[in-house]
Amino acid sequence: MPVIDITETKFFLKPGNRITGLDIGTKTIGIAVSDAGLNLANPRAVLKRAKFSKDAKSLLDIFRQEEIGIAIVGLPLNMDGSSGPRVQATHAFVRNMNSLTNIPFIFWDERLSTIAAERSLIEMDVSRKRRAQRIDSAAAAFILQGALDRLIAETKKLSCNLKDKVHQG
Repeated sequence: MPVIDITETKFFLKPGNRITGLDIGTKTIGIAVSDAGLNLANPRAVLKRAKFSKDAKSLLDIFRQEEIGIAIVGLPLNMDGSSGPRVQATHAFVRNMNSLTNIPFIFWDERLSTIAAERSLIEMDVSRKRRAQRIDSAAAAFILQGALDRLIAETKKLSCNLKDKVHQG
């Protein structure tokens, strides 16, 4: 399935589908999954990276178990918005996944998501050791929540436009 834009989500999600957020790192993959209403991102266990084939199998199993319809993938842009080696690696990972699944992928700017996730864990008084274990999935939840918030805003905007058209006539 191709990489799509966030505005195309409604064309690909089926009733009952959830959305996953992925923070793809070199050693781990942070995972978050939306609730059934597509309003709230929930962190899941971090996936320790191995070979691509094993990582892909684990992700595909999660996609099936959680009834995933779309995957939001954090795009690790540099602070100035430019692409670096991690962006290329993320694109390659998604290209390889595309050959294995019909689930569409959406790239989402992940700048500062790890910092925001760490601050949130610190505010919750999570120990340094537990923060290290949870940071990638917390970052995936921040990535996914940003996308869900955008989808909610788009839905409200569309709903308001439809109401205006009905009232006009």
